[in-house]
Amino acid sequence: MSTAAAVGMENKEGLKLLVTGGPRAQKAVGIWLFGSAAWVFSMVILGGITRLTRSGLSMTDWKFTGSLPPLSDEEWLQEFEKYKQSPEYKRVNKGMSLEDFKFIYWMEYAHRMWGRGLGIIFALPFSYFLRKGYITLRLGLKLSALFALGAGQGLIGWWMVKSGLEEPPSEYAQPRVSPYRLTAHLTSAFVIYTGLFWTALSVVMPEPPAESVAWVRGAAKVKKLALPVSFIVGITAVSGAFVAGNDAGHAYNTFPKMGDTWIPDDIFNMKPLIRNFFENTSMVQLDHRILATTTLLSIGALWWSTRKLDIHPAIRSLIGSTVGMAALQVTLGISTLLSYVHVSLGTAHQAGALTLLTLMILLNHTTRKPSVSLLKSLPQVAKTTF
Repeated sequence: MSTAAAVGMENKEGLKLLVTGGPRAQKAVGIWLFGSAAWVFSMVILGGITRLTRSGLSMTDWKFTGSLPPLSDEEWLQEFEKYKQSPEYKRVNKGMSLEDFKFIYWMEYAHRMWGRGLGIIFALPFSYFLRKGYITLRLGLKLSALFALGAGQGLIGWWMVKSGLEEPPSEYAQPRVSPYRLTAHLTSAFVIYTGLFWTALSVVMPEPPAESVAWVRGAAKVKKLALPVSFIVGITAVSGAFVAGNDAGHAYNTFPKMGDTWIPDDIFNMKPLIRNFFENTSMVQLDHRILATTTLLSIGALWWSTRKLDIHPAIRSLIGSTVGMAALQVTLGISTLLSYVHVSLGTAHQAGALTLLTLMILLNHTTRKPSVSLLKSLPQVAKTTF
């Protein structure tokens, strides 16, 4: 891949680079963008831990710029009193000690401040690279849009938390955030991560790995299969957010059956019918099981369909890694379910979803069409070295 990038730097005819200033500037911008993407990845993991430890509703107010945490016993008691007015304390955590409250408060506080930290480590280098003239207009517009999405993510997060601070519709229901808002929050994080990771790849690898026309043709065939598979992976991840939002992982902790049956009897209990796919615990978990199985089978089919194609070794290796990750992710999902959503397994499962998405992004990026100038310079068949 590095060889392909070097070739792309030499053959600039017909290739619009995202970064000016030469290889050093390209490397610096690439490291910054990969670092930002990794920060978002860690944000998703921290958010998962915050949710799984039921820490997300511990802070009952929000400021865009953030604030200092409680620094004295009196300030801690004030925050605790605010929490005691929330439905979660009254219905779930009544009698909680101050020390236990401090734990969930610090979890939510860390998640919020980690997000604000991302804003700083993104904005400062962005300003520096703009001033140095490294960022092209096309890249600048992309990064500005991603920065705006990141700023909006904080607002979406509070919009989500606010729904969990409202009284539940039933006196028997536990307070929890809206599954729709949680899904919007997580999906937005995935979109930001995808944008950052794809852009970082485009900066450091302006040309795809291509050493022959035959390999380019093979990559095009892989691309046609990878796009629909990527869509299935994305939909499965979104369905996982609805599982989390409805606490559906705590129901039917058996596999492969759901309790004593393959399909529960109450999957269409809600009216109108469409609500069942987003709010009915049984249907939401069944959907996720079906989609997860579909994802594993579709990635397996991708590997099977491309095993005899003449493609770049890096692409072949990437397809194999994606199959392995898909199998691991399904294993993690089943283990999480059987463990009644243990925090460590649930966190690993969420990380696995983003890792699988990362591999699909990388596969789509490495199979894109090369520039005309590079295509003209390629031999028909790659040279084999013995």
